[in-house]
Amino acid sequence: MANKGNKKRRQFSLEEKMKVVEAVDSGKRKGDVAKEFGITPSTLSTFLKDRAKFEEKVREASVGPQRKRMRNALYDDIDKAVFAWFQEIHAKNILVTGSVIRKKALNLANMLGYDNFQASVGWLNRFRDRHGIALKAVCREDSDRLMNGLGIDKVNEWHAGEIIKLIADYSPDDIFNADETGVFFQLLPQHTLAAKGDHCRGGKKAKQRLTALFCCNASGTEKMRPLIVGRSANPHCLKNVHSLPCDYRANQGAWMTQELFNEWLMQVDARMKRAERRILLLIDNCSAHNMLPRLERIQVGYLPSNCTAVLQPLNLGIIRTMKVLYRSHLLKQILLKLHSSEDQEKVDIRQAIDMIAAAWWSVKQSTVVRCWQKAGIIPLELTDSDTEVAASEPEAASEKLWHSVALATCVPNEINFQDFVTADDDLIISQEQIDTEVIQGMEAGENTDEAGSEEEGEASLPQQPKITITEAISSVQKLRQFLSTCVGVPDAVFGQLNGIDEYLMRKVTQTLVDSKITDFLQTK
Repeated sequence: MANKGNKKRRQFSLEEKMKVVEAVDSGKRKGDVAKEFGITPSTLSTFLKDRAKFEEKVREASVGPQRKRMRNALYDDIDKAVFAWFQEIHAKNILVTGSVIRKKALNLANMLGYDNFQASVGWLNRFRDRHGIALKAVCREDSDRLMNGLGIDKVNEWHAGEIIKLIADYSPDDIFNADETGVFFQLLPQHTLAAKGDHCRGGKKAKQRLTALFCCNASGTEKMRPLIVGRSANPHCLKNVHSLPCDYRANQGAWMTQELFNEWLMQVDARMKRAERRILLLIDNCSAHNMLPRLERIQVGYLPSNCTAVLQPLNLGIIRTMKVLYRSHLLKQILLKLHSSEDQEKVDIRQAIDMIAAAWWSVKQSTVVRCWQKAGIIPLELTDSDTEVAASEPEAASEKLWHSVALATCVPNEINFQDFVTADDDLIISQEQIDTEVIQGMEAGENTDEAGSEEEGEASLPQQPKITITEAISSVQKLRQFLSTCVGVPDAVFGQLNGIDEYLMRKVTQTLVDSKITDFLQTK
């Protein structure tokens, strides 16, 4: 009797509870699931009843998966502020000790108006337990030390171990890499020197920048629709625009945030679910990537910190090729304006979006595969000569364009095309929080992702007139007529033109049919 009374009650972690719920969701009988996990039917019923709470906690990543109880902190707003700060620091691999966290907690508590809060060792331990934090001494690696013995060992260890396990169950078609880059979309050749090395953390230059997210698979057969983040939510140039070659979002810094990245992830996850696919997504540990939602069809793998320069396929030439092609589009526009003696107008967001998307879709499959091979994630198959040809194709034509424009616009001799392409490589692509921003994020009604007004950066640009479908069809006919006077036009060009013509004709026919039916119904 005494032993029975002292029987210890078993507690389950959040991770264990979710496994129980998932087992029931898989179609197993509840009785079998209860036996498998050694729980009573009433405990199983309680887990199923509370599943919404468990899923919410996992989605928000507000507690560690090993937590067995879900009590909130006494000073909940201090707890949230400290955790937001910790995530930023952790994403940068900066050394964090218990004493550092306690000092930061006292500082943030003071800013929040708490005079009696004490960041005791007991509070620190409870904070760690609430969020599943293991305090390890992690030092920031200097980028200059990347390829020393430590860096090489780290890369080799990842190639020999973790990546093999990650890709084991996936074909190259289902292994993806996603990454962001900043773009000074209005940059002119003569202003290259001023932009070089600019991090653009905000201010006036935020109006001149975009952040673009790209994603592609290892076989080069699939490039996902780009996500472009600007500063203006409703720019004049996008008025009456309902279709774009990318997804467009906005916030004050024109950078990637956790909310935007997670929204994009959920959309990709939903697409994969509809297609009945499972994919592996490789990403870096940028601060926008460190609180992921619950995903059903995407397995996320993190690249080793501070090694993305040699391990991330998009960083090994894919994004660079996109920028070469984008800058080439800009140079062609400038050259056409110079030839026609027209005034140079700033590129607006709509034009930039079109050119970025066109550049992205123009990146060749061979370029994508080459960069995945260079990262050591898929086997090397191309020869060295093939690699060199693939790398030089887009840049050779662009160099000629550059020399023509540079000469006409008096670009200094010390600036070359490579400087023009890489001028925005140092742009900050995700928000870096400071204490005041952490506190602002805790205040009710404050939205740190609020986009700039529709007027900012757009007032000087003329509003484009709305083009009717009749005018669009007429333009296609004129283009067809022009091409008929040219020599050696590829069949693919005529095929693309036919596709546009068919789309427009279907649209106008459907509009006429719908309007006739409406007229008929109105007369009855």
